[in-house]
Amino acid sequence: MMELQAVRDYLTALQSRICTTLEQQEPEARFGEDVWTRPQGGGGVTRILSGGNLFEKAGVGFSHVQGDQLPPTAAANRPELAGRRWQAMGVSLVIHPRNPYVPTSHANIRLFAAEKPGSDPVWWFGGGFDLTPYYGFNDDARHWHQTARDLCQPFGETVYPRYKQWCDEYFYLPHRQEPRGIGGLFFDDLNDWEFETCFAFLQAVGNGYLDAYMPIVERRRHLEYGARERQWQAVRRGRYVEFNLVYDRGTLFGLQSGGRTESILMSLPPSVEWHYDFQPEPGSPEHHLLTDTLRRREWV
Repeated sequence: MMELQAVRDYLTALQSRICTTLEQQEPEARFGEDVWTRPQGGGGVTRILSGGNLFEKAGVGFSHVQGDQLPPTAAANRPELAGRRWQAMGVSLVIHPRNPYVPTSHANIRLFAAEKPGSDPVWWFGGGFDLTPYYGFNDDARHWHQTARDLCQPFGETVYPRYKQWCDEYFYLPHRQEPRGIGGLFFDDLNDWEFETCFAFLQAVGNGYLDAYMPIVERRRHLEYGARERQWQAVRRGRYVEFNLVYDRGTLFGLQSGGRTESILMSLPPSVEWHYDFQPEPGSPEHHLLTDTLRRREWV
């Protein structure tokens, strides 16, 4: 039996916990809150922190939306969903630190459900988290993936390898032939277990995000940087924008389903740069990121 209210309660509490944790790292900057409604049904709460000492931009959004007609991204491979009323709820976040030595992070957990009178409900969970560094630190990558592996272990030996590979394959820019970052976990269409077990896994991923990210933030936040590092960060942020606007399923679903544009695009960084055929100096830390860190590998 689906317990949609329990999922919603967990998601809203998670949003608040993450925002509180991030605010505790800032001397003055605080999240602004934008409560919105969707004309087609539902709404959400978007929280944005801008101009912080540590976090240049942080967006943590909750949404719970409904509709009578599925958008093309959701219905293309699931013809059995035609004619069903649907609802989707989730928390999505992107953190863009100011210091280029602190990586950008992204997390998303969500539930999709579609119902039709006289038929069993259709539901699945999805989500994960991934890390986008601008400078490569192997110990950060190992910690990130060890945390991901540990939270997956209670659900089976094959869960982490499967969702780690899925993340590597998903967060990839074919036109650049490069990964967006070092990956993490990505899963979708999860209904292999009972609803309660799938929900427990969703909570493990949601709770594991801060365990994975905050130690890295603390480790790198005080490293000194200058104009060179900031420019490299801006160039790499451009890759982030390219992926989100061209390939990201969540972005496409939100835009095609008539979602709230400001909330959907909150993931975009505050400033980026594109330079024609930009190439880092061979042997530099920037070059190391591309040739060593951003390679698919088994970190743990």
